[in-house]
Amino acid sequence: MVQDATQLALAIREGRTDARAATEATLAAVVAWADLGAVCWSDPMRARRQAAGFDALAPGDPVRAAPFAGVPTLAKDLGGPFAGLPVAAGSALFPRDDATADSDLAERFRAAGLLPFGLTTSPEFGLSLASEPAIGPVAKNPLDPRLSPGGSSGGAAAAVAAGIVALAHATDAGGSIRVPAAACGLVGLKPGRGVMPGGPDFGNNLCGIASELAVCRSVRDASAILAATAGAARGPFPPVAPATPPEGVLRIGVLTDTGPAAPTDALRVEAVEQAARALERDGHRLVPLSSAALMPLAGASDRAFAAIVSVNLAEMADRLTLDEDLAEPMTRAAIAMGRRMSGPALWATMNAMVLVSRDLWRVFDGIDALLTPMLTTAPRPVGWMPTDHSDTEAHFAVMAGFAPLAALANVSGFPAITLPFGADAAALPLPVQILAPMGAEALLLSLASRLEAEDRWQHRFPVAGLPDV
Repeated sequence: MVQDATQLALAIREGRTDARAATEATLAAVVAWADLGAVCWSDPMRARRQAAGFDALAPGDPVRAAPFAGVPTLAKDLGGPFAGLPVAAGSALFPRDDATADSDLAERFRAAGLLPFGLTTSPEFGLSLASEPAIGPVAKNPLDPRLSPGGSSGGAAAAVAAGIVALAHATDAGGSIRVPAAACGLVGLKPGRGVMPGGPDFGNNLCGIASELAVCRSVRDASAILAATAGAARGPFPPVAPATPPEGVLRIGVLTDTGPAAPTDALRVEAVEQAARALERDGHRLVPLSSAALMPLAGASDRAFAAIVSVNLAEMADRLTLDEDLAEPMTRAAIAMGRRMSGPALWATMNAMVLVSRDLWRVFDGIDALLTPMLTTAPRPVGWMPTDHSDTEAHFAVMAGFAPLAALANVSGFPAITLPFGADAAALPLPVQILAPMGAEALLLSLASRLEAEDRWQHRFPVAGLPDV
């Protein structure tokens, strides 16, 4: 049985442990793994108060029946906010002041029984696929501390892979849930556009490319946290209609060739091929796709991502009159890039996003799901993606070269999931990615669960506080 948040919640529910014991083990793990750099801020007193409050609940209290009742967790230092957790977005530009109120998503995390007590490391404003903010700490991969856990939810992925917590909040605007999950051997689901609540502030979530959820140790945890948090926010968003995966033979598009600009190594191509054969054995039909059909859409998505995040940073810096001298060189360069963009150029970018969605829908006229590589190589070394320079073009090109099919899901609005499907000779994960049309999260989770059942990946570290079965 996989050690995950569902298993820890079950142990608490059955009385084999309690929230206080789980929390004490988690706090001990934070200290034991301090050199990992996964946790950038924590409040042990808050953790203990929350655990004591949960354990004091009456036996029939509905919170005790929540899917993750009593399970300690961490929020990302970007997104949210979670009341009492002082998000700084990995930047010296913002003091660590306590958030005064929960976002709608944070409220749903708590209603699911989760007990957030700290923050995980993120690069400054999420502007990297490594998690090494200048303010520190540098997040490392627990599978090999010489390697990066990816970004921008790298601290979250490192914490979950190490077993510090069993599940952690994460955000994804250009692969920021899926890339770190892939690097650390986890399950990372980016929900489709509009599935997650955006309130109470109703920001535009980077023109719709950003989404929030979690990094998980199992598909069942991803399914449960999605079910507990998705749906209408307070305000002008419709409810998300429940969906069930289609029955019968599915057409699985398979892309293994990511093109000459960002070729995928042979082991990661083979993982995709093996995953495809596993689905074929279930009776599904494989539909080979060429890089010519998809990589132009991926390239357009990468360009749109770079433009949108840069304009967003420029607008934020101007609106808040930030002291940009406190920002990292890459952040300052991205702000300058955003300021240079004209209104017509921004409009063209947003129109290009719509066309990516349209053209990807056309690809899905012939398939039900799309199986691709997640990363082109093994996780990269710590320090592989520095932000101490101002070459934005090179910076964004490095991101696209490592995860060339990541931003496609963000820009199109389609949901996507990654999970490990084997290990290489260095015992590092071989991740695959599955995309599906908007509204088809249940299909993604169903296919991912089928691949997970092949049992090609084992978590290396136990979950803190989970008693022996």
